[in-house]
Amino acid sequence: MSHAENDRLPNHESSFGEAEQQNARTLMKLAVEEDLGSTGDLTATVTIPAAAQGRADFVARADGVLCGLPIAKWLAEQFQLTLKRSAGVWDGARLTRGQIIATVSGPMRNLLSYERTALNFMQHLSGVSTLTHQFVVAVQGTRAQILDTRKTTPGWRFLEKYAVRCGGGRNHRIGLFDAVLIKDNHLAWLMHPEGSLKLDQQAAQASALDPVVAAVRSARAGVPAGTIVEIEVDSLAQFERALECGPDIILLDNFKLADMGLAVQERNNRKSGILLEASGGVNLTTVRKIAETGVDRISVGALTHSSPALDIALDYDSD
Repeated sequence: MSHAENDRLPNHESSFGEAEQQNARTLMKLAVEEDLGSTGDLTATVTIPAAAQGRADFVARADGVLCGLPIAKWLAEQFQLTLKRSAGVWDGARLTRGQIIATVSGPMRNLLSYERTALNFMQHLSGVSTLTHQFVVAVQGTRAQILDTRKTTPGWRFLEKYAVRCGGGRNHRIGLFDAVLIKDNHLAWLMHPEGSLKLDQQAAQASALDPVVAAVRSARAGVPAGTIVEIEVDSLAQFERALECGPDIILLDNFKLADMGLAVQERNNRKSGILLEASGGVNLTTVRKIAETGVDRISVGALTHSSPALDIALDYDSD
């Protein structure tokens, strides 16, 4: 994708960067190989003359948010096809039912072989961006940001997180490598008698009293300065202890709305800069009430693990 196209994205954080491009190239290669095998498109070969040319339109069959157009263009080039997007259409653009997204033209056999793989990418990624946009709209007017999680399709993480950004959401950590998130099983092990044996002396002494304190202290001591340290808590009692030891973010896991409100109030009373994140039981019905408690972030696994594909078709243009 050219720099000019990239600059037209509505949010600079939605940029289709090097990590996304590499992810796309890897998946495109796998997708084409699994579809064509060693034989190629048998149906197109036996029904369409080799010299035949054709043209078809990508058409939105439902309202949504587009994602995956650069991949469709790259795939078109691999199949010796030309893709021309419609005016005002780019990844992150709002689509209306019946809208023509782009037109692809070239050898008809190639166009037919290209169709399903291009649609698979565009429908799935547009489904993620569309669902994300619905959550973002649901919390408008509150301070809450919508974030994704690591519940992504294996191998698709950079592209799915890109789709979340195209829908107006934000990315949580990319993987286990770029931030600390202390969860319930980390704390469960620290509560075990053997848990404190692996900690430094200061953290081990704290562990005897409180695994929350031990975990945060151990994290701060063991990662480079500036690394985000987040801890998940499942009760107000744990929340109070986490607030004392100063992580960057406290994740309120499956809290009742009233308890979320109390946690926000306590954080605000202390004038703490710690961010509060809500997760668990989040859907389009509940997300607005969660946001109205005053939390800063709401993480939603469904954005990537349960988004329905957006209905997009490739219609042959007979004119």
